[in-house]
Amino acid sequence: MLISMPDALAYAEQHNYGLAAVNTPFFEGLLAAIDVGERTGVPIVLAFAQSHEKYVSIEEIGPAMVALAERSAAPFVVHVDHGEDLDYIRTGLDIGFNSAMIDGSLHPFEENVRLTREVVDLAHDRGVAIEGELGAMSGNENGDPSQGIADETLYTKPGEASEFVERTGVDSLAASFGTVHGLYRREPKLDYELITKLREAAGVPLVMHGGSGLKTEEYRACIDRGVRKINYYTYAAKAALDSVRDLVADEQTFVFSDVSARARIGVRDDVERFVRALAPSTSN
Repeated sequence: MLISMPDALAYAEQHNYGLAAVNTPFFEGLLAAIDVGERTGVPIVLAFAQSHEKYVSIEEIGPAMVALAERSAAPFVVHVDHGEDLDYIRTGLDIGFNSAMIDGSLHPFEENVRLTREVVDLAHDRGVAIEGELGAMSGNENGDPSQGIADETLYTKPGEASEFVERTGVDSLAASFGTVHGLYRREPKLDYELITKLREAAGVPLVMHGGSGLKTEEYRACIDRGVRKINYYTYAAKAALDSVRDLVADEQTFVFSDVSARARIGVRDDVERFVRALAPSTSN
């Protein structure tokens, strides 16, 4: 069933839980995330990022995301992730997505405010919550050894976070405090004190991007300080590939369907571990 992002975030706040936001730009990953939601019973965010248009378009996989979420007995939010412009987010909402993120973090502060406010006005008129982003993170989704290191000069500043939320009206805020998108080149060092300051300054739930590759205790430390949604993609996609390597190498494998089914299991097992890591220890 579809639930709203505010309802999912309220659940997370009540249970001191981190919502798993799983990007699903391939069908096996989508089915796996649905499986995990039904196995755990906790709200899960099914996400699709604009950058994943190179794999499949939102018009192609988006209706399946919405339909599978609606027919399930488990609670799901269907979310446009890292939308870069108003038109793309409007496309997602027209398909049936009931949550969205506008990522203006690469723009100067005033342009980020203007763009984010424009999206908030559109979405709130439709009863849809919006996540904004302030600060920036490095990225490493292709294993490049020169990437995957957090840059402290790009971390979110608490004073700017307060002003940004007040002026844009966002319902949650993606912030930079030590994670990176994709694979880490070295051990991440999260600024926990900054998370506490950002949560107090922003006054809205915080979102962690670059959620792959952390330890359970690191997730929990962030959640205890006010992070309520954690995005996840790279390691789930990697789990899909790792799970089928032997099958692909086997000369007795003749059809892709066998590979696809195995990949679904690989993603399911990986995402379930992630989801359970975000729950309080008494719920694991």
